[in-house]
Amino acid sequence: MALLAEALPATRQTVQRLPLSRDQIMLLYIATNFLFLALDTFLVHGANLTIVPNEWIPIVFSPIAAVLLLIAGAIALRKRSVASLIATLTLLGSIVVGLLGAFLHLVRGIQPFAPEGQRITLDLLVWAPPIFGPIMFAVVGVLGISAAWPEEPPNSGTLRMPGGWHLQLPYPKTQAYFYTVGMAALATLISSVLDHSRFDLSSPWIWPPIAIGIFGTVAAVMLGAIDEPSRGDLLTYLVAMLLLIAVGVVGAWLHYGSNLIAGGTIVQERFLRGAPLLAPMLFSNVGVFGLIVLLDPDERR
Repeated sequence: MALLAEALPATRQTVQRLPLSRDQIMLLYIATNFLFLALDTFLVHGANLTIVPNEWIPIVFSPIAAVLLLIAGAIALRKRSVASLIATLTLLGSIVVGLLGAFLHLVRGIQPFAPEGQRITLDLLVWAPPIFGPIMFAVVGVLGISAAWPEEPPNSGTLRMPGGWHLQLPYPKTQAYFYTVGMAALATLISSVLDHSRFDLSSPWIWPPIAIGIFGTVAAVMLGAIDEPSRGDLLTYLVAMLLLIAVGVVGAWLHYGSNLIAGGTIVQERFLRGAPLLAPMLFSNVGVFGLIVLLDPDERR
């Protein structure tokens, strides 16, 4: 049964009419997500007007991953095992790209020849490439693998892996999803704080995403820890996810406005070197993932 219908009974019939299950919708959204990540990475890496070979890896990988996931989805009804294998390998690649990117960003913030105690400092991490930015690739990979491995029966915590193997989770997949959404919200929150720390934190517009990011993280993790959430628990989580979506949209609009010059004129270089236009949408992205988790997990439809 969909948790969304438990939180909002008026949505019950709408949820039941959905042609796809929760995991199928999750995989479809992840496929489109890779295109978003490709564009965001291209804009961020292109800020210095030069893209080195390593920086092309996520840009090239993302659209390829999107196509592979769409192919896996197209053949899933007839060849589920093959589709699961394609999706698993693709999403494992996404995790590798994310962890490798985070490592390369971290290396840029280290001074190996500095005096002891000064090789890694908070200032260096603030001004280094965003360490938590590439982590979104890993988060998407984890969410995708969770969706690619069906839970049989629903809410049992038993996942069917490629090759007929089974993985027993210590809790149902839905709770695992909540924990993953919480970690995604936390990574986005930390990345936002580090990015905004480069500038004046006295601006009142900087604090709402921090507060909402904390709220979203706590709401998701706490819901994952509850075996039988009440309607109040679900509504609190739902509000948190909607706020994440809203703060992302507002943040993107504010970043857009800050990149305009007098008279509202658009200068391409300001959009490349100024406030990252798509970065705030990571909050919205986490919020959408969080809403998808509330859909019906039963694939027998």
